[in-house]
Amino acid sequence: MQNGPAVRRRKLGAELRTLRTGAGLTSGEAARLVGWHQSKVSRIETGSSGVKPADLRLLLDAYAVRDAQLRELLLMLAGSENGGDRDRWWHAYRGVLPPTYRDFISLESQARAMRTLETTVVPGLLQTAEYARAVTRAAVKDLDEERLDALVEVRLARQDVLRSNPPLELCAVLDEAVLRREVGGPEVMARQLERLMEAALLPQVRLQVLPFGAGAHVGLTGPFVIFSFPSTSDLDVVVLDQLTSSLYLERKEDLRAYSEAFQTLQEHALSPHDSLAYIAGIGDGA
Repeated sequence: MQNGPAVRRRKLGAELRTLRTGAGLTSGEAARLVGWHQSKVSRIETGSSGVKPADLRLLLDAYAVRDAQLRELLLMLAGSENGGDRDRWWHAYRGVLPPTYRDFISLESQARAMRTLETTVVPGLLQTAEYARAVTRAAVKDLDEERLDALVEVRLARQDVLRSNPPLELCAVLDEAVLRREVGGPEVMARQLERLMEAALLPQVRLQVLPFGAGAHVGLTGPFVIFSFPSTSDLDVVVLDQLTSSLYLERKEDLRAYSEAFQTLQEHALSPHDSLAYIAGIGDGA
């Protein structure tokens, strides 16, 4: 388990090593092509050293990588400010957002799909402004109104990934506690449930409810997010959100375990159609 930047360096290095070997080059030959020492290529591939976007482009050209989507993704992993077409809008909030949150948003903005189990609150991508305000105020101590407004703005701006082209594919399993917990008061919660029902009708959103009647389940250990990226599954990552930071799991066995856990949760949850009716029933006071 590591922080986001370390995971991204390791994943970028592993992918570059695969691209180099696929091009039939040794690390020494690759270094000579771009005018470096072999040790620099080795440090980048092991993740012990980062790589500047300009240097990364040199390597990708040397390896004859023409796939624009893959190049954009790798530039994002390198921390490029202008690696692709998607606007890095969150940089305007550097003074408000902690580094771990910025890194999460960066991954979210480039992901092809997102699978999430939520056991306490509505996923950020599906929150209303009023709900987001109530959650943020409760989660962050001694928050002044200006910073609160900025954090809510960020939460709502993140939701643009569901309207991008192509949109992020969101699969969410919500424990019934998420729907029953009255965040912000009855009116705020009523509007939030309506928002969930609206989102559930979007083709890029699959929403399922895990009712209390399902009993104990694998998700009782806590919420998690699985990001999947275009071009290669080797860049997929699991994110565990903590009170003061986020932990990132990148090992194949971890990814497999959480993917299997999510599939099990989906099998025990209500179908999307029945989940919609269930949410409506809770909204009606059932």
